[in-house]
Amino acid sequence: MSDLPSEVKRKVLEMQKGEITEHFIYEALSRATKDSGNKEILRRIASEERRHYDLWKRHTNEDIKPDRWLVWRYCFISRTLGLTFGLKLMERGEQKAEAAYDALAQYVPEAREIAREEDNHEKQLISLIDEERLQYIGAIVLGLNDALVELTGALSGFTLALQNTRLIAVVGLITGIAASMSMAGSEYLATKSEEDARSPLKSAVYTGFAYILTVMLLIFPYFIFSNVFFSFGLMIFIAISVIFHFTFYMSVVKEISFKHRFLEMAAVSLGIAALSFVIGFLIRTFLGVDI
Repeated sequence: MSDLPSEVKRKVLEMQKGEITEHFIYEALSRATKDSGNKEILRRIASEERRHYDLWKRHTNEDIKPDRWLVWRYCFISRTLGLTFGLKLMERGEQKAEAAYDALAQYVPEAREIAREEDNHEKQLISLIDEERLQYIGAIVLGLNDALVELTGALSGFTLALQNTRLIAVVGLITGIAASMSMAGSEYLATKSEEDARSPLKSAVYTGFAYILTVMLLIFPYFIFSNVFFSFGLMIFIAISVIFHFTFYMSVVKEISFKHRFLEMAAVSLGIAALSFVIGFLIRTFLGVDI
């Protein structure tokens, strides 16, 4: 056992706790997954985390219990939002600890080896995980983006042209259902013509489901509230919230810039909504629509 300064030992114990916690996370996920390839990858990473824990333990000579809350949290996230998202989100948190490895290396020589394996090997293993939903992420993006752009624009126009929340909700729902079926059909034909590994039917289902789910979220305020402008404001808030959460998901899974993608999607959706709002006003004014 190394004779570590108290502050260094505290840091090493933190690292040790992190390793055993992640060991239990990967172990739990390996037991839960049905895919044999993914199961083996998760077991390999769990084994590495356990080995890292044992390396730290040589210098602290203490047994550490895992953080059960974090084990439950990341297992829940991985099972509900996808294995790749959950694991990459967890690895993102690890990046904050990387700077500490160099500082510890003068007391714990194995620190650099652990840092190298955390940074390279485990990330490579995570990239090998095969998850169906990621094969169809393009179809999901297509459905969600189109619904956001088309429905925020349509509902904005309907809001000023019709000025009746129930009528706006019904017209928006009809428009959304028709558009979702059209998008699903187009995605089916496009995927079939590409002749890749994706199923045309599954691509169509993912696109259509993403579209109609977004539609339901956007028209929800018009079914609940009677004030058209309050419903309109809430619809815009929901649209921004959907963009925010989906962009965050994509930034983690695809490792892309969150800020750039969020601002781009928000600008397109809100810009079209503003233009449609003006068009609705002009139609109501010049055509004399009064409902």
